[in-house]
Amino acid sequence: MELSVFNDASEDSSAEIIERWKVKLEDAGIPVIIGNNDSSQPRGVGFAKNQAVIQSSGTYLCFLDSDDVMMPQRVRLQHEAAIQHPNSIIGCQIRREPLESTERYTRWINNLTEEQLLTQVYSRCPNDLSFGQAILEGFMNQRKCLHCWVFTSHGPTVIMPTWFCSREWFYHVGKFDEGGKGVPEDLLFFYKHIEKGGEVFRVDHCLLLYRYHPQAATHSVLEGTIWNHRVRFLEDRVLSYWISFTIWNAGKQGKKLYRSLSPANQKKVTAFCDVDEKKITKGFYTYEESEERPKPKIPICHFREATPPFIICVKLDLTHGAFEENLNTLNLKEGMDYYHFN
Repeated sequence: MELSVFNDASEDSSAEIIERWKVKLEDAGIPVIIGNNDSSQPRGVGFAKNQAVIQSSGTYLCFLDSDDVMMPQRVRLQHEAAIQHPNSIIGCQIRREPLESTERYTRWINNLTEEQLLTQVYSRCPNDLSFGQAILEGFMNQRKCLHCWVFTSHGPTVIMPTWFCSREWFYHVGKFDEGGKGVPEDLLFFYKHIEKGGEVFRVDHCLLLYRYHPQAATHSVLEGTIWNHRVRFLEDRVLSYWISFTIWNAGKQGKKLYRSLSPANQKKVTAFCDVDEKKITKGFYTYEESEERPKPKIPICHFREATPPFIICVKLDLTHGAFEENLNTLNLKEGMDYYHFN
């Protein structure tokens, strides 16, 4: 084992802390490689991560942010999983600090099923279909083929500070985006990983203490930036293969998604659906910003009267189970009849 650290022009006491740990770890037989950006300006999280990988030599990569703490058994358990899943990003369950911070987010990270973690599984598709063919033919053939894509606002289904993968697979996917501050480098890498046929596996043990604080680099990424990347990915990987679909949520988030779609995909929206009687009674949503004349009017109906497939823009874990129960009554298949975009 070795430790590779890259100091991206930090102005605090990071350099001194790193040097102290270098002595301790090398006395214990663990080589420490230290790289530095000696300029006055940091190059960004993506650049620092790439440099840490480049200067290292291990067959496997275990990522750890400087403000998080990993458990002693993490490397062993994730290494075992990586051997069994060579084309996967391996994650793990986490514990938040402070414990009460981002409670819904932590539940989401830790409780996704194995099926929800898998983003692309060609082996479940007949005749080695392409992703697009699989979506189209699976839906047309009584859901015989299941792909589960998670487009939630939280980002990757295993969070970046828990990632473990082989060096070979990392370079196959390509390095992190080095655009600097404000770029969601982990989300973009995750999307590339999916596009290249990668899978996702989670070790179901709490192996990371994931710290939450206002100075975390993740806060530098604007919500709008992440939203735009997610919409483009949804359009490319799912909507481009659908003839029509329903948006589940006739409120703010559903309308925001509709307005963010390309004109071609807007025309595929056959309806909004909801449970709110006021929205349903109104009967339609008028796209006022449209330059078309007459302006598009999209029907609003009750979810039981709507036609799948759905893009669901309803936040999970917020209605004491009411939304989830409504969805379950329809006996739909996630990844075929609907996708979460919440």
